[in-house]
Amino acid sequence: MRLLVLGGTRFLSRTIVDDALARGHEVVVACRGVSGAVPEGVVHVAWDRAAPAPPALVAVGPFDAVVDVARSPAHVRRALDVLAEVPWVFVSTISVYADDGDPAGPGVGALHSPLDDADPAASAEAYGGLKVRCEQLVLERAARAVVVRPGLIVGPGDPSGRFAYWAARRDREDAVLAPGSPTDPIQVIDVRDLAGWIVALAEHPPAEPLVLDAVGPVTPMADLLADCVPRARLTWVGHDELAAAGVEMWAGPDSVGLWLPRPGHDGMVSHDDTPARAAGLRTRPVADTAADTAAWLAATPDAVIGGITAARERDLLAARRPRRP
Repeated sequence: MRLLVLGGTRFLSRTIVDDALARGHEVVVACRGVSGAVPEGVVHVAWDRAAPAPPALVAVGPFDAVVDVARSPAHVRRALDVLAEVPWVFVSTISVYADDGDPAGPGVGALHSPLDDADPAASAEAYGGLKVRCEQLVLERAARAVVVRPGLIVGPGDPSGRFAYWAARRDREDAVLAPGSPTDPIQVIDVRDLAGWIVALAEHPPAEPLVLDAVGPVTPMADLLADCVPRARLTWVGHDELAAAGVEMWAGPDSVGLWLPRPGHDGMVSHDDTPARAAGLRTRPVADTAADTAAWLAATPDAVIGGITAARERDLLAARRPRRP
């Protein structure tokens, strides 16, 4: 297969390239080449997608499939102008769903209103609406199309620092702040499992348009943390306490990795993984992802580790309300 990856230098798109090369496919990446190093073994077409596709992109074809991770409808539109006859796998997001508390998936869950780049509301907070419009363009124009909507992507190479927060604490044996409740649902997907599945979908594109949530199994937060910090003494601090202390949700310098206020965000981490599994998705144990991420952190001094400082964690633990017996 001759695969075109629009991107290919960072996290998921880079892992897609690595997986495709490992399977023996020919890979072309089209990108500016400034967000990361272009992988060895690929053909690189320099393309700033603020401009129309360069003639070199068509010249290195034809392609058997395209994978795109764009968030800009204008970028997707320009690519479709020259690649609409090629089967597409478009990587969207579960952020397209309008209700964070509702786990309903494709065809059922309400979506954000679509936004185009020129829309005055198309700000950084409009990520979901922009991705909705990208999906529409691909489904409307591509000859064959698969749209996958990942949840929280984790694993080696993650630039967000959300999961690295826990991997960095892997060897802790003391009290570790555990956010929320042990029974809170959580759902992650290893970037390598997602990338391999995307390549497989590109290898065998369905005849009819297909939209799938790309998610791992739902698991209690206590189980996920046991896999991430197996020797730690988990000390649970409730949602109300974290919110009152000003702790940020999800990611950021004053966040606790993966924490989301509940129950308002339960739906974001409770999507049904059955359709994706029926379509070939396979996921590894979280313990393996945590161990591999810890090893990546040890080998990558400049890796991002998100979240609160050790001092802030101690203060939060000291201030927590006593639990009733």
